[in-house]
Amino acid sequence: MEYEAVIGLEVHAQLLTESKIFCGCSTKFGAAPNTHTCPVCLGMPGVLPVLNRKVVEFTLRLALATHCQIVRTSRFARKNYFYPDLPKGYQISQYDLPVAEHGWIDIEVNGKSKRIGITRIHLEEDAGKLIHDEGQAVSYVDFNRTGVPLIEIVSEPELRSPAEASTYLKKLRDIVRYLDICDGNMEEGSLRCDANISLRPVGSDGLGVKTELKNMNSFRFVQRALEYEIKRQRAILEQGGAIVQETRLWDSDKSITHGMRGKEEAHDYRYFPDPDLVPVEVDGKWIEKVRRELPELPDAKKARFLEQYELPEHDAVVLTGSKELADYFEACVGRFSQPKKVSNWILVELLRELNRDDRDINQCPVTPEALADLLDMVERNVISGKIAKSVFEEMYATGKAPEAIVEEKGLKQVTDEDEIGHVIDSVLAAHQNEVEEYRAGKAKLLGFFIGQVMKLTGGKANPQIVNEILRDKLKQ
Repeated sequence: MEYEAVIGLEVHAQLLTESKIFCGCSTKFGAAPNTHTCPVCLGMPGVLPVLNRKVVEFTLRLALATHCQIVRTSRFARKNYFYPDLPKGYQISQYDLPVAEHGWIDIEVNGKSKRIGITRIHLEEDAGKLIHDEGQAVSYVDFNRTGVPLIEIVSEPELRSPAEASTYLKKLRDIVRYLDICDGNMEEGSLRCDANISLRPVGSDGLGVKTELKNMNSFRFVQRALEYEIKRQRAILEQGGAIVQETRLWDSDKSITHGMRGKEEAHDYRYFPDPDLVPVEVDGKWIEKVRRELPELPDAKKARFLEQYELPEHDAVVLTGSKELADYFEACVGRFSQPKKVSNWILVELLRELNRDDRDINQCPVTPEALADLLDMVERNVISGKIAKSVFEEMYATGKAPEAIVEEKGLKQVTDEDEIGHVIDSVLAAHQNEVEEYRAGKAKLLGFFIGQVMKLTGGKANPQIVNEILRDKLKQ
């Protein structure tokens, strides 16, 4: 029997607010354990939570960007469970009345667009973090993360392959980064993904028994974990076994999933409205204000790059993959108005250096203005394209301006025809046999002569002038 996968993702995005969702403690990552805490986020008796307005506004941004219906009155609930990293014994979340629901995201699958539904987007507070001691059988709790604001984006079970799931997750990451509401860093845990997956016979409308996968902190691990789970479930079903509904952890070292616990049903959490928090009222004026302030999103920016700059599809996709890279490109084009040449340099030279050093575009030592100036020097024949690449490497290594590097190293292109003519004469005099062969019809030797001239001039002779003078002299 042939089976198909049914996959739904639950994505938690940590919001880029300066303070936590219900108190004034800092959300900054990397502080010493338990230094960003207070009686509110530690759940001390007699304290009351106060909702951070910015958290709701950020959630509205994502709701509008993903075509969701905004619930005008939403409510916080207490999700009750006991775990060492949960100081109150419950998590403040949303249950029956989320902020937004019934939206969608379009993804590209094998060159075709596919729409993935979003069931809901709701707010909740994060839990703390357990730190396990490898030297002894104890664990420590860091409550810095407790109360950090999260939004959970729950997709419809409409993903049919691990590749689709990875593409959807990347698209969602791009959107939250464009909106400037989450940095999308999976390694630091600011973007986390749980996956629900089941198998069913091809052609069936029913749903199989699902498992939930956790502990996937990269796009690659999400895809690999789903691939493994599909193989595991298929093997069980083909042998006549039954899938057990459970939560499973991805082990990236062994590339397997293993059981963690039986999956709790919703009623096990004993949700009830939080008596300390009033309902959240969102009026039409607030929604329209947020809508007006939305930035240009990835799909719209890509479409504009294709039309305005007449770029190939691949170039537009890569350049709009992050808002910062797109901004870098446009800043460069604003100074050097040849979009395709700018794109080529960014995609080949610049991204090669950044990827090698594992740097983000925001950490690039070459400003868009400096790159534009370099390309302008090539355009004005001040330096050759080949010399420009070595100048760029120096710019990247030192942060110096291209003009300064060219001046320091004496790299200006030789365009004086008399000077180039003298060099060509010496090359032809030293290679009389090759000259005769060229005149006898061996036209490929022209490249040999150009190479010799460039060698003698240190690569600084203008190739076009060299080519023209060479051809004239070889006719004599």
